[in-house]
Amino acid sequence: MSDISQPGSEAELAEFVREAATAQSGICIVGGGSKQSLGNRVWGKHVTTSKLNGIEHYEPASLTLVAQAGTPLQEIEDEISKHGQHLPFEPADYRNLLSSGGEPTIGGIVACGISGSRRIQAGACRDSLIGVRFINGEGDVIKSGGRVMKNVTGYDLVKLLTGSYGTLGVISQVSFKLLPSPQFTASLLLHGVSSNQAISAMSIALGSPFDLSGVAHIPDEENGSTTLFRLEGFEKSVKYRAQKLLELLSSFGRMEIESDPEFTRKRWNQITNVGFFANKQGAVWRLSLKPGDSPDVVKAISQSRDVEVFYDWGGGLVWLLTPLGDNSGEKIIRECVNRVGGHATLVRAQKESFTGNVFHPQSGIVEKISSNLRRQFDPHSILNPGRMGAI
Repeated sequence: MSDISQPGSEAELAEFVREAATAQSGICIVGGGSKQSLGNRVWGKHVTTSKLNGIEHYEPASLTLVAQAGTPLQEIEDEISKHGQHLPFEPADYRNLLSSGGEPTIGGIVACGISGSRRIQAGACRDSLIGVRFINGEGDVIKSGGRVMKNVTGYDLVKLLTGSYGTLGVISQVSFKLLPSPQFTASLLLHGVSSNQAISAMSIALGSPFDLSGVAHIPDEENGSTTLFRLEGFEKSVKYRAQKLLELLSSFGRMEIESDPEFTRKRWNQITNVGFFANKQGAVWRLSLKPGDSPDVVKAISQSRDVEVFYDWGGGLVWLLTPLGDNSGEKIIRECVNRVGGHATLVRAQKESFTGNVFHPQSGIVEKISSNLRRQFDPHSILNPGRMGAI
C-alpha cells in the first residue's frame, strides 16, 4: 500500500472519489488500517481518511461530540474522559485478535458498526451516532443528522451508513451523543455452571430491574466456567443492586461480588475485544442467535469440529474459535445457524484459502433491497468493491 492516497480534506476526498467514478475504478477505503482484514477481500486503489483528523466540536455540557472520520479512537476517549464522559456503546479494539497494526479510527468504528459488551444496556454504535457526513460513489458530499439529539429531519442515513463497511459512502465526519462515565463498577461472578444454566441465569438477570451493563459466560472445562454480570453507576446503587442480584440468582450455585476496578476493567476488555482468542490459532466466527438457541447450536457444531466458545450479550452473541481447515468450518456453521434463524460472520481466518462469503448469505428479498441501495449510493460499484460480497 505504498501508493495509498491521503486526501487532506473532505473536498480533496470528494474529488478523489469523483475521479474514480469517472474512470470506474475501485477504491479500497482505509482508516487507521487496524480492521482491513474484516469482510471479504477488496480490489482497487487505496485511499485513507487518516489526514481527516481532529475533534471539531465538543460540548461536555450537552454531551455531544463532532469529529473527523480519521481521528484516532484513543484521542477521542482520552479527551472525553477528562470530562467524565464516554462513548456509550463501548467500542471494541480488535488489533490483538486480528494481529493488525495501525490505530482504530472513529470512522472505522462506525463503518464496521463495532459495539462492545455494553450494547445490551446502552445500544449499538448506530444508536449513539446522531450525525454523519460522507461522500457517495459519485463524489457528492452528503450530510445526515446533526449535532443535537432532536435532529431527526429526513431519511435515517446515519443508521444506514453504520456497519455498511464503506460500501455506501466514504465517511468524513461523525457526531455522537455521549454519556457520563460510571462512577463505580462491580461484577457478580457465578462459578461452575453449564452453558444452558448460564443462559437461564443471564436471562433472569437481564429481566430483572437491576440494570446490567454486561452479561457474559466463559466456559472452561479445565478450571470451571465463569458467568459475569456487570453493574455500573453510583457506588451505593451498584452495591445494592449487586447484593439483590446475588440473592436473585443464589439457586444457581457459588457466587461472589468482585468490585476491584482493575479486575473488572481487564476482564471486560478481554470480553469486548475477544482477547480470549487473540493468541490462539484458528478461525474466529461471530454468531448472532437467540440466547436460548446458543448452547444447542454450539453443541451441534462441536459434534463436527473442535471449538472454543464464549458468550456475550446474555448469550445473543457467540464467539467461536474453530480449526482453519475445511473452509474454516463454514458449511456446518451455516447449517446449524440457519436452523434457528441466526447469522454467522467470519471475523478471522486465512482469507487466501477461504472460498465462501465472510458475511451470512441474505434472503432473496433482503439481497435485492441491499443491491438496490448500493446502486443508489454507488452506481459505478467503486466503493470497497467486494467487501460485503457480490457487487
